[in-house]
Amino acid sequence: MALVDKGAVKRFLLQLQDDICAELEAVDGEATFVEDAWVREQGGGGRTRVVKGGAVIEQGGVNFSHVFGDKMPGSATAHRPELAGRKFEAMGVSLVIHPNNPYVPTSHANVRFFIAEKEGCDPIWWFGGGFDLTPFYPFNDDCQHWHDTAKALCAPFGDSVYAEHKKWCDDYFFLPHRNETRGVGGLFFDDLNQWGFAKSFAYIRAVGEGFTQAYIPIINKRKNTPFNDQQRQFQLYRRGRYVEFNLVYDRGTLFGLQSNGRTESILMSMPPLARWEYNYQVQPNSHEEKLYEEFLIPREW
Repeated sequence: MALVDKGAVKRFLLQLQDDICAELEAVDGEATFVEDAWVREQGGGGRTRVVKGGAVIEQGGVNFSHVFGDKMPGSATAHRPELAGRKFEAMGVSLVIHPNNPYVPTSHANVRFFIAEKEGCDPIWWFGGGFDLTPFYPFNDDCQHWHDTAKALCAPFGDSVYAEHKKWCDDYFFLPHRNETRGVGGLFFDDLNQWGFAKSFAYIRAVGEGFTQAYIPIINKRKNTPFNDQQRQFQLYRRGRYVEFNLVYDRGTLFGLQSNGRTESILMSMPPLARWEYNYQVQPNSHEEKLYEEFLIPREW
């Protein structure tokens, strides 16, 4: 069995955080990430990097964390009961970017590694992650570019990988109580270990490095688009859906809170402003209706 190299994963994740922050600062032109290094009392810690008030990014964060402990939290053992009684390590980079301009989509990415060990037993490990796009005023060519980038990075790993992980993303980032997807999807996967460590780690690297290749061209294309207050209000209303998903359904949020993770870092994904409106209805034949009719249902790209 190939050795599991936890150190190599951690080095990659730290470098990925550095690289993504540098690329986002460059495309914004004004914003600078502020780092908040923290230590977890029960074991581990991380680097939370937050940006606010940029020319493009209203608020966002790119987090690295590496936490460990003697007992897995309930959210993990419910999903994988064989983990009970094992010590664990969890490390990853997670990011969410909330732009100012309603024409620039919100985006999220995450790559992570879990390992659970017990003396005298083989380790149980897996990778997970992905990236997804949440536009408010979507353009077909932006969404096509996003998915084409995902297809290209998946291709070396197998003919069915993109289709499987794209469907997993559509299914996961879905709000049953609204009967709509959170956005236009992308890639999502978990429990990845069947390829062995080396190939699984290579895929994580491809996904992590592919995020900015997918996202930054969209930012550059849309960041100077004029917008009005009506469009801003619709953006804030739709951000409410983001909050609903993260607080009700997101497994990463639940894992972080249940494992006594750092609350400020876990909830960094929340938008700085959002709004709810009772029984909101979009106007027929409007740009806002187009989002619901054409983009918030799973489709092939």
